[in-house]
Amino acid sequence: MSPARPSPDHTPGPADWSPDPRALHNRVALVAGATRGAGRGIAAALGEAGATVICTGRTSRSPAAATRSDYDRPSETIEETAELVTRLGGTGVAVPVDHLDSGQVRDLAAYVRAAHGRLDVLVNDIWGGEVLKGGPADWNTPVWEHDLDDGLRIVQLAVHTHLITSHHLLPLLVAEPGGLLVEVTDGTTEYNASRYRISVFYDLAKTAVNRLAFSQGHELAPYGATAVAVTPGWLRSEMMLGNYGVTEDNWRTALDPSPDRPTAPPGFAHSESPRYVGRAVAALAADATRSRWNQRSVTAAELAREYGFTDVDGTRPDSWSE
Repeated sequence: MSPARPSPDHTPGPADWSPDPRALHNRVALVAGATRGAGRGIAAALGEAGATVICTGRTSRSPAAATRSDYDRPSETIEETAELVTRLGGTGVAVPVDHLDSGQVRDLAAYVRAAHGRLDVLVNDIWGGEVLKGGPADWNTPVWEHDLDDGLRIVQLAVHTHLITSHHLLPLLVAEPGGLLVEVTDGTTEYNASRYRISVFYDLAKTAVNRLAFSQGHELAPYGATAVAVTPGWLRSEMMLGNYGVTEDNWRTALDPSPDRPTAPPGFAHSESPRYVGRAVAALAADATRSRWNQRSVTAAELAREYGFTDVDGTRPDSWSE
């Protein structure tokens, strides 16, 4: 990933950056949990860098897909994500998968091996617990008062899915040196270490995902592969935009008081589109020296400063520094 070449009399800035459409040409990536949010943003950014991107998730147009996301948002599908990847210059492939079902993920690995022969990038973005974690009024509920089934479901969706996916797909990633595993989480290891995050269950889930990058990085290193935990900042996901009654095109109006919708707090001004964390992953994948990030936990903003990419509006937001 590289900035556009400036004219001799022009000082380079964020607006000068544009994706390199061949940075990941001939690379095969799989984004687990690509239906919406960060997963869709990551798949899209890998696509604009020229990768073949296998997009998995539970919500599909296919009548053969027997499951649907806990969010029950049928208009957002993995096929839609795959089409976006292709429009942006990559090759998008949609495969319906429930990542809590070991058999389905084993079949996914067999498909990748048969159809593509290898896997260069694996992104563990599966989440699905946004509704279960609730809104601010539900946060800070003690573990003994929290609904136990909901809490355990959060851990299953955020941690069990990642373990199952890694178990079946990492053999493909380590077949050749240079593979990249990205664990997508909320908050870096350093940030979460001194802060309670919403509930015991959410806190455990997001802390565990950071640790997964560390422990898997230890196991991947002898094979020349790299594992990194990456966290977006305040993400303008489809659900978040819907909460404030805005779209990606007019999201800043959420900061203006209105009788017709909730007003976003001032920190929303530093939010980021899902493509921003996606470009962070694409930059890691395109870096021949990516092993220097092995076992680390970083923000999309930190990687933007390192690699020079921008969000879709040409900015480099950093909600973690606010």
